[in-house]
Amino acid sequence: MDLGINGHTAVITGAARGIGRAIALRLAREGGRVCFADRDEAGAAEAAAEAMAQGGEAIALVCDVTDRASMAALFDGAAAAHGGLDIVFNNAGIAQTKPLLEIEDAEWHRMMDINAFGVLVGMQEAAKRMIAQGRGGKIVNTASVAGKQALPLCAHYCASKFAVVALTQAGARSWGGEGITVNAFCPGIVETDMWRQLDDEFRALPTTPAGTTLGDANPDFPLGRFAAPEDIVGLAVFLASSDSDYMTGQAIQVDGGMVMQ
Repeated sequence: MDLGINGHTAVITGAARGIGRAIALRLAREGGRVCFADRDEAGAAEAAAEAMAQGGEAIALVCDVTDRASMAALFDGAAAAHGGLDIVFNNAGIAQTKPLLEIEDAEWHRMMDINAFGVLVGMQEAAKRMIAQGRGGKIVNTASVAGKQALPLCAHYCASKFAVVALTQAGARSWGGEGITVNAFCPGIVETDMWRQLDDEFRALPTTPAGTTLGDANPDFPLGRFAAPEDIVGLAVFLASSDSDYMTGQAIQVDGGMVMQ
């Protein structure tokens, strides 16, 4: 089935590992001309090599989502290599487990710089190029169930993901007339390196009972398990495909039923 991805240029930030890597590999399998973008140069190159070994067309580029010049160079480099810019996933992000009363100024600013400002810059720089091309495009942002309801042990992360949802809606309203759709997906608990980091931080808190994990502190899942990155890919690819052409401004949960609203 043609998803409208074949031959289109796609840039995915945070593509060296986790959800971003899984999405980028799937886009390559669907015929996309994929740019694996990450601050981890070696990781991005290894992921792009995997895509090429599977018959995909891929390059790896280094980027810093908090640096506008770096993001402009990323999109220009992808367009020069693959001919234009059609699909952008603003996926790079960080997280931290920390009680609300203990969040430090520097931790707040770092979280918002990467997760919120980084998405703003990615959206702006992508939209400028898509508008200039005159053929529309797809912008997809990685939000979270933490962008739908706040949690006491990661308030700054939640605030950054609420911002992603707001930016998604603002982009959809701003650029719909240009044929650009802007959507987001909202994962729940996904078993990645980031989740393992959060769990380590949770277990290190003096208030955490011995032997308790962060998963224990979360409600039961109707589907009975946490997600793997591949569980997120189907929705993400749908949002990048022609099947979602009449959808914009949405932040869709893919969380195993963790949050129902």
